[in-house]
Amino acid sequence: MKKRRSRNHRKQQPLHLTHKNQSLPETGNGKLNKMKLNRKLLTGIFFLQLAVSAKAQQVLTLEQAIDLGLKNNFDIRLARNDAEVAANDNAYAIFAFAPRLNGTASNIWTNTATKQEFGNGTKRDTSGIKNRQLQAAVNLNWTLFDGLKMFATRQRFQAIEILGELSVKNQVENSIANIINSYYNISQQKQQLRALAEQMSISDERVKLSDAKFQTGLAPKTDWLQAKVDYNAQRANWLRQQTAIEQSKASLNQLLGIADGNLNYDVNDSIPVNLAISYGEILENLPNTNPQMQVARQNLEISRLVLKERKGEFYPVIAFNSAYNFSQSNASAAINQFSPIFNQNRGFNYGFSATVPIFNGLNAHRALKQAKLDIAYQQLSVDNTQSQVNLLLTNAFKDYEYYKMALTLEQESVDLARENTMVALERFRQGVSTTLEVKEAQQSLELASYRLIQARYNTKVAETELHRLKGSLLK
Repeated sequence: MKKRRSRNHRKQQPLHLTHKNQSLPETGNGKLNKMKLNRKLLTGIFFLQLAVSAKAQQVLTLEQAIDLGLKNNFDIRLARNDAEVAANDNAYAIFAFAPRLNGTASNIWTNTATKQEFGNGTKRDTSGIKNRQLQAAVNLNWTLFDGLKMFATRQRFQAIEILGELSVKNQVENSIANIINSYYNISQQKQQLRALAEQMSISDERVKLSDAKFQTGLAPKTDWLQAKVDYNAQRANWLRQQTAIEQSKASLNQLLGIADGNLNYDVNDSIPVNLAISYGEILENLPNTNPQMQVARQNLEISRLVLKERKGEFYPVIAFNSAYNFSQSNASAAINQFSPIFNQNRGFNYGFSATVPIFNGLNAHRALKQAKLDIAYQQLSVDNTQSQVNLLLTNAFKDYEYYKMALTLEQESVDLARENTMVALERFRQGVSTTLEVKEAQQSLELASYRLIQARYNTKVAETELHRLKGSLLK
């Protein structure tokens, strides 16, 4: 039986040598090399199927995902809507300096019936008299001075528009960071799927070797049963991992504002990492680039402008007033000899008025005190935001430094664990080790692969967080 297996391997070696993506650590052991080629044979078909499936799906790049998110993300669209409302208010704020001009007009028809009886016995009946009254007026009111309140109001609208733009930028930075993390989460899930496929290929080899030894009486049936159980468990994990990938895609779809949950696409399975970020580079000019701190400072500026408005309420309001009035009355008959049948008046007037605040229940004092308290609150908010950003930056950079070192360490662990698994499997083939030794080596490889994939993904997450805090994801 062993001779027939050896002949089969020799025939398949040329096919294995063309599969470059499954490179392994070099070794001088000839039997180990044969075992590596055998593992490639077991996984070659699987990876070929994955490649065919990937080609059938359109690959969504990270740049395309971010572009879709910027157009369709619901949080960004809501923030933009708020910014547009603020911009609309500011566009009309200039008319706060313009006069108020109002026109009124009325046209009234009356029909009167009057009966009178005097003391001398005289009676008068003026029933059926119709009268038409036409009135029109144009009034102008122009505030000339209100304690400079109108100027503070104009500045406040401008500040609110700037706040809306900063809020949009903050939301865009957060959404891009979420999209990047979600996108590469799918990538690391795919890498986990490949790692599980490698484990399945090793378990499948264990099943075949255990079955061959059992058929020849060289090993008990329990070895074959345990190998089969382990293979089925890994198969179940592989199926579960596929479900996790689909769920991760659904989460990415939500961030991209994609309504079609059945959209068929694939993502790049590699995770590029920038290993050259310095702490000083991120810290440089951070207060002026971090969106959260910019929003906090702008809120403080708005509170200061509100205080100016409240102070203006203590000053008198001087206004220019003018009006043009027109009235006309036309009756069908006179009630008496002194009442006119037709009456028309028109005239123009103008003047100045001053409104001096004397007492309004101390409401102006209450509003002024409230504005001062709001400034103190916003100043605390600025200090708190700066403290939080500094803490997030420190922790993110420490994570970044740790996972950079972990990447090198875990890559070495994976290489050693893979070689150890291959040696254990070959020793089991030769009958000088037990299936338990192979299983332990296999578990070590599985854990090392998981740690390596997680370290690479976590490094990317830390890198993204650093750029988010810097406010440089849009650049």
